[in-house]
Order: sequence, then C-alpha cells, then structure tokens
Amino acid sequence: MSEGPPAAGRRQLVPFAALSASYFAHIGFFNPYLPLWLKDLGFSILAISLLTSVQAATRLFAPYGWGALSDHTGERVKLLRYGATVALISSLGLWLDFGSAYGIWWLTAVLVVMFSHTSPMMPVSEAAMAHLISQGGAFDARRYGRVRLWGSLGFLVTVFAAGSWFEFFGMGHFPAWTFLSLLAVTVSVWLLPDVKETAGAHELKLPVLPVLFQRAVLWFFASAFFHVLAHIGVYVFFSLYLDAMGYSKTMIGVFWAFSVIVEIGWFYTQGRWLPRLSLTAWLMVCSAAMALRMGITAAWPGVLVLLLFAQALHALTFATHHTVCTALLSHHFPGRLRGRGQALYVVVAYGLPGVLGGLAGGLLSSAFGLVSVYWACTVASVVATACAFVAWRVQRGLDAAAR
Repeated sequence: MSEGPPAAGRRQLVPFAALSASYFAHIGFFNPYLPLWLKDLGFSILAISLLTSVQAATRLFAPYGWGALSDHTGERVKLLRYGATVALISSLGLWLDFGSAYGIWWLTAVLVVMFSHTSPMMPVSEAAMAHLISQGGAFDARRYGRVRLWGSLGFLVTVFAAGSWFEFFGMGHFPAWTFLSLLAVTVSVWLLPDVKETAGAHELKLPVLPVLFQRAVLWFFASAFFHVLAHIGVYVFFSLYLDAMGYSKTMIGVFWAFSVIVEIGWFYTQGRWLPRLSLTAWLMVCSAAMALRMGITAAWPGVLVLLLFAQALHALTFATHHTVCTALLSHHFPGRLRGRGQALYVVVAYGLPGVLGGLAGGLLSSAFGLVSVYWACTVASVVATACAFVAWRVQRGLDAAAR
C-alpha cells in the first residue's frame, strides 16, 4: 500500500470528511441528549423509549428506498442535498409546544419527517465514498479511516460541549442545537462535488436478493443485528442510566467523549491492525468485546475506572466493527449493488435492532430498572459472537474452495 492517496484523491475526499464531521457533530449531541430533553419535557421513560425508537423505525424503510434510488440513478449527491435541506426545515418543528394531550403525536410526526431524511444520509454517503476509495475491487481501510475519523472528531466536540452547555443552561436549547448542527450538515452536502456515478448497462438491473441470501452474507447480517441490538443499551439508555446513577451532565459528556477519543485512535491507525485478522475474525473479536463491555456496565456502574475501561472498548465495539462491516459490504455488494447493500445493512443492523431494542429496553427498564437493559445486552452480544463465529467458518470454507 502506498504512503497516501494521490492529491486528486485527497481533494475528492475532503468534502466527505466535512460531511462526516458535521453529520456526526449533529449525532454527537442529538442521540446522547435527546432522552434527557424528552425527560425534561416531562415524558415517562416508556414514552422516551418509544420516541427515541422513531429514528430506528425510519431506518426500516428510508435507507433502502434511498439506496435503491441512488443505485438506479447514480445521483447520490443530489439525494444527499435534498435530504439535508428537508431535515433542516423539519427541525424547526422542535420549537412547538408539546405540553398538550396531542403533544407526543406532534413530536412523533416531527421526528419521523426529520429522521426519514437524516437516517439514509450515511449509507448513501458511504456508498459514494466507497466508490472513490475502492481500487481494483479492494476496500482501502486506511483511507476510509482517515476520512471517518473526522466524524468522530465532530461527535467528540459536540458531545462534550453540549454536556457542559446543558449542565449550565438547561435542556431548553436542545432545538437550537439541532437546527444549527443540521445547518452545518446542509452546507457540507452542498459543497460535495456533484458527480453522477456511471455504470455499464449490465450493472443497471443487478438483483440484490441473490447476494443477500448467500450463507456468508446471512450470517454476517445476523451477527450485525445482534451486535447493534446490544449497542442499543448505549445509544438509547446510557445517558439515562448515568443520570440515574447520579452522574452530572458534564460527566455524562465526558463518558461519551472518552469513548470517541479511543474511536479516533482506532480509525487513525486501523490500517496497521486490520490486516492481522480476517474481516470475519474481527467480527468475533468485536462482539466478544461487546459482551465484556455490557457486562461491566451492568455489574459495576459505580466504579469509575471499570466504567471508563468499558467505554474504551468502544474502539472495538463500534469503530472496528463499523469499518469491518463497511469493508464486508463493499466486498459482498460491489458497484451498483453498493447503495442497496449499505441500505440493507442499515435496515437489518440498525432499523430492526433499534425498534426492538428501544421498545424492549423501555419495557425492561420500567419493570426491572435500567440495569436489566445491560444484562439483556450482554446476552445479545454473546449471540452476536456465535453468529460471527459461523460467518467466519463459512467464509473460511469459501476462501479455501477458491484457492
């Protein structure tokens, strides 16, 4: 591998780095603090779990619709511009008064419109970027990591800054943070080069289902499903869990920020570590680390050193897992299958687990307390590890047969 991409490659990837930074800056405050804002509005924990599940519910249909359209037209950038603009406008609805009897339904409607246009943005963007960084059919993990780490930096800045801001000024400014962060996303996508991805005639009508039902792909998706299902304990309930344990909003931001710092370290150096194991072997390592992380979070939430160690495992449970999954998707769904492959991954690995995890977590926490969510996530991590093991065996058999 060369020392770095050529200058033209860097110029092409800089706008994607800006989009990654702004998008994850939005996610960096929105996802951790949305449950606390909803709590501040007076919603119950069950209502909070339902409202936070709206994002996952939109991932059941929006990403695949966008992915199929982007594969068919090749106009990935135009779709990103449309989505960001609509999301920005719809975020103005967060300033409505939700105190009436119908408040939860108005808020649900606002979130549905906003999430329907933000949730497909990353799979479409990742498909466009994967097209640029794949050379000779090989996914360049080093170049991908150098772009994706800007997203982690954006997340780091806002998760820490928002925690301090909300600690001192309260949660009332949450809608303003949402609008300003989505404004940055919108500016970023309008700066992307408006390049249409071309394809040969034989690529235009490639079916995706035959690829999806390959054994290696099915077990990969099964592992991703249970892995992200376990991660719902972090995405939806972690801030509430820390708040219930008595941690301040500033300290909650520190916990989130610490996990992102180790994530950035991985993305920057992953080109050195990934070749040491096969992609499916890394899936096993990531899911096993997830089981350890959730177990520690459930058993010792009051022990600061152990909880920080659990957060450090984010380098494996998210950063490594995300890169490995992106590389496997690029391998299994090349060319004009890429948009639909990325979208299917979002549906199976984020949409379904998000809905099921949010609802089940809300019911579990209401009945047995928030700690029960993390024990359930530990079990899901073990199942993910078992599925990854089968995926590894299937892939090893395919590789042996190909030699």
